[in-house]
Formats: sequence, structure tokens, C-alpha cells
Amino acid sequence: MSSTEYVLSEATRARFAREVAKYPAQQKQSAVMACLSIVQQEEGHVSRAAEDAIAQYLGMPAIAVYEVTTFYNMYNQRPVGKFKLNVCTNLPCLLRNGQGALDHLLQKLGVEEGGTTPDGLFTVQKCECLGACADAPVMLVNDRQMCSFMSHDRLDELVTVLRENAGTVEAKN
Repeated sequence: MSSTEYVLSEATRARFAREVAKYPAQQKQSAVMACLSIVQQEEGHVSRAAEDAIAQYLGMPAIAVYEVTTFYNMYNQRPVGKFKLNVCTNLPCLLRNGQGALDHLLQKLGVEEGGTTPDGLFTVQKCECLGACADAPVMLVNDRQMCSFMSHDRLDELVTVLRENAGTVEAKN
């Protein structure tokens, strides 16, 4: 159990209940991904204490929730920037300069892999296959927007546009 307790608000519990209601009572654990997404939408990330609270709510072992959180890169286990940039470095993207795209972003933004810029705008990390191998190198912005054929020029343009629109974009997932 985490040393810090995470308390689910009544609004969060209501959202969880709507998700759990989609499954037979004996299979309420099937809502684990939805519950993780709800916490991330509300908090910006899923802490270990929140995982424990979800496990308790769904009546499942905390390790089972942790396994889901750590398996999928869409769940942030720590705070991330307003823009989370996931660059695919699996083989098809790697063969078409995926690692170069990642390295370019890291150098341009002055962060290490998995790091966040001091202004809190960008977190850059590599990710597993995004399923758009023909468009390599590809990346995902905030787990929602796929970007294809990411040359250095296109990466520079993306960073510029995101910076310019940072004030108009809603908070992280």
C-alpha cells in the first residue's frame, strides 16, 4: 500500500460507477482502463496511490492495476508536460529515422528521454509501435493526435505550432 492515500471524490466515484455499469457485476474489473483514464483526465497522471484506490474500488489486487498502468504508455505515472510527444522507435520507424526524430526533438527541446522542458510544455519519450509503419517515422501527441512522416523540419514546425497554441490547448489528457 502506498504511504500517501488517494481519496476518490464523489464525482470520480460517479464516473467510475458509469463505467462499471457497462459490465456484468462479476466482471467490474473490466473497467480498470476506463478508471485509469478518468484519474489521468482529472489529475494529469496516475499516481501509485490512485492505482491503489482504483484497485480497492474495483475489488482487485493493486498489482493487477499497476500491471495495466505500466503496460500501456498512454498512462502517465508521473506528471508530464502539457504536450506529451511519443516518438515511435520500433523497427519500421527506426529504419526510416525514428531514432533520429527522437534525438532531434530531445536536442531541440534540451531534455533527456522521458524528460519535461523547464516550462512544463513538453515531455518527450519513445514509444512502441503506433501501427502506422508506412508513414514512418510517426509520433503521437498527447496520446490522441498521430503525426506522420516526421522529418526534422516537420518536427520543428510541430513544436512551433504547439508553443504558439499552448495557451489555447486544454490541460493534459
